[in-house]
Amino acid sequence: MFSVGICLAFAIAACGSPSSQTNQSNNTEANKKEAEIILVSYAVTKRAYSKIIPQFTAAWEQKTGQKVRITESYGGSGSQTRAVIDGLEADITHLALSMDTQKLVKAKLIEPGWEKELPNESIVTNSVVALTVRKGNPKNIKGWEDTVKPGVAIITANPKTSGGARWNFLAIYGAGEHNLKSAEKAEEFTQQLYQNTKVLPKDARESSEVFYKQRQGDVLINYENEVLLAEMEGDKEPFIVPTDVNISIDSPIAVVDANTKRHGTEAISKAFAEFLFTPVAQREFAKVGFRPIEPSIETEFKDKFPKVEKLLTVKDFGGWDTIQTKFFADGASFDKIQSSLKKG
Repeated sequence: MFSVGICLAFAIAACGSPSSQTNQSNNTEANKKEAEIILVSYAVTKRAYSKIIPQFTAAWEQKTGQKVRITESYGGSGSQTRAVIDGLEADITHLALSMDTQKLVKAKLIEPGWEKELPNESIVTNSVVALTVRKGNPKNIKGWEDTVKPGVAIITANPKTSGGARWNFLAIYGAGEHNLKSAEKAEEFTQQLYQNTKVLPKDARESSEVFYKQRQGDVLINYENEVLLAEMEGDKEPFIVPTDVNISIDSPIAVVDANTKRHGTEAISKAFAEFLFTPVAQREFAKVGFRPIEPSIETEFKDKFPKVEKLLTVKDFGGWDTIQTKFFADGASFDKIQSSLKKG
């Protein structure tokens, strides 16, 4: 608890007093004996938050004397984003990709420049793409090149409906471009892989259900942290993390400014968001399979996460606006791939 208190003290100090109006709001908030904030996140973070939230609330009460209740909502990142836009009054969001957070900026719920409000450009967790195979690895899958072999059935979510599947698509395309040294060949490689994809579930969680429960497919393309979490829950299938080339799956945290101002929860929300970057919280994220962004915890868990030689980022593809236009907009790359497969 002592170490939690120290971390929380930094978070509280960082809240500062940028204006007299905010000071007044924060003072009113701090004078309440009890407070509530709403966390809206995507599904696979739930297990980590079950450990993080009690540590934060205990430390906050010890520091301020105020009890705080954190109400949680979990689901697919895209559906959670729409829910917040439609009126789910989140104080804090933890979504699967920055593009979803940007939608909340366009809806005037989060102020522009949110990336600069927290450490690490507000990216609180990382992961990479993993290939889960069947016991004994009967199709002898060793890396990306094996996913396009004839007779290999792939399970991956639909990138038109799933934020997680967009990371999968970028990893696939990026691996093709990096290994084949050509954008045209990368398109062909990506098309070959989706030709082997017989099922396109709507999201990552449904993909896991199709693979683990329904026993469909030879290879499941998913987040590394999803695979590690499934392993913890008893679904112990072997998996490969492609280490020649992969993508950094960056998930951002953000304070929902419009809601926190209306609720009078700005200080608590910011303190909680900052707490998620401390060693205490980062350790809990690492335990359930997320790659930590805090250096000391990264060192502590270095044996759990294989090093990737070429780790692509969103910036390598020109940012999310460019990615959306090039790959996922109506009539863009993914639609063309799907159309060509239907014709075939």
